[in-house]
This record gives sequence, structure tokens and C-alpha cells, in this order.
Amino acid sequence: MVFTAPVLCVVLVAVLVGAVLQRLSGTGMGLVLAPTLTLVLGAATGVLVANATTTMSGLMLMYAMRANIEWRRVGLLCASALPGAFVGAVVVRSTSAAWLQVIVGSVVVLAIGVTVLADALGRMPVVKAPWVTPLAGFVGGIFNTTAGVAAPVMVVHSRLVRWDQRHFAASMQSVFAWMGFWSVVVKSAMGSAHAGVPPWWLLPVVLVTVIAGISIGTKISMNVSIERARTVAITLAGLGGLSALVRGLMAVAS
Repeated sequence: MVFTAPVLCVVLVAVLVGAVLQRLSGTGMGLVLAPTLTLVLGAATGVLVANATTTMSGLMLMYAMRANIEWRRVGLLCASALPGAFVGAVVVRSTSAAWLQVIVGSVVVLAIGVTVLADALGRMPVVKAPWVTPLAGFVGGIFNTTAGVAAPVMVVHSRLVRWDQRHFAASMQSVFAWMGFWSVVVKSAMGSAHAGVPPWWLLPVVLVTVIAGISIGTKISMNVSIERARTVAITLAGLGGLSALVRGLMAVAS
């Protein structure tokens, strides 16, 4: 992958917007990054960069929001996400670039559809079964590794267990950091990043952009509601997911 100036600009704008939305609503980085980077970098490399970026943003926001983190539930989600990461890495390793792009686009669109449906239904049923949190972590691990998108799974889980938004947003940062880290490690170890690792200099550039996005999000957080930030994230992700799906289907058909 050659990082031309236009490609680099798209990557950094997506990272900046994702970081702002992540700071405002607790989610958004993966939703915006995964489909956008899939379009400009290819599915494998795009999701890999999205995973690494989510790890960085999650760690920084986790420290800032640590007072509201519910560590017991975080532990359950993280533990069950690890086997999901291995399943996702197998899928990525055994899938062609074109079909992987179809998978990423489909997962993004499906996940967003489930999230919108959950919001439209209002109060979803309460699920207190002990398996619901580990299942959410496992599915989230698969989605995060294959498509870079775990947030919709976590949002639906939060609705089912009636997780308070403030504690949910804070707790998700450590979960996203954990999922992103292990997605990168597992895919690298299993040789699943078959499109190639991006150049080393991209990491510090992305890190600076993440810091800038979080700073901007902090400054405007008093004037932008969580609901509006989530709507923007879902809209951008939906457009990117549809574009990735169409592009992947065209590549498969050609």
C-alpha cells in the first residue's frame, strides 16, 4: 500500500472525526474508521489500522474516564472477547481481499441496522442471564477482528442489561482498547494481515491525530449531545459500510 497524500488525508480525517465522536459518546472510532479505511487501504490493512487506532484512543480515554469504569463487567467482556479474536483472525486469513471487503461492509451495515432497531424499539427486554455478557464479548471480539466494529454489539448489550450510559461509555474504552490490541496481535501472529502492514511512521502520526480529536471532543462536549454524536457516527458508518459492500461485490463479480 502506497500512502499518497490524498490517502493519508482521508485516513487522518477519519481518525480525527472518530476520536471526536469517541470522546463525545463513548463509541464512534471503529464505526467511522473501519468502513472508511477499508475503502482507501483495503479490508485487511484498513481494519488492522482501525484496530490499532482504537487501542490508542481507548487507552487514553480509559485513563480520563477511569472513575466510572465498572471493572467486573469489563473483565467478563474482555475475557470472552479473546477467543472471538482468534475466530475472527481465522476468517480474515482464509478470505480473499474482495470477499473480506464484502464481509466488512455487511457486518457494518448489519450491526448498524441492529443498533437502529434497538433504539427504535425503545425499552428492550431486560436480560439478566449470566451468559449475556460473555456472549456479547465473544461476538464483539469476532466483529472487531474481522470488521473493526464492536460498538453496535456493545450498545445492544448495554440496552439488554440496562447499563447506565455514563458507566457504559467509560467502561467501553478499556474494552475497545483490549479488543483492538488483541485483534492486532492475533492477526499478526497468525499471518492474517495479508494485505501488508502499514509503514511505521503512520503510527505516531495517527497518535497525534487521536490526541487532537480527543481534545476537540472534550472542548465541544458541553455543546453536543451524546445522541447527536451517535447519530453522526452511525450515519457516517452506514455510508462507509454500504460503499465497502458495493465495492467488494463489484470486485467479486469482476
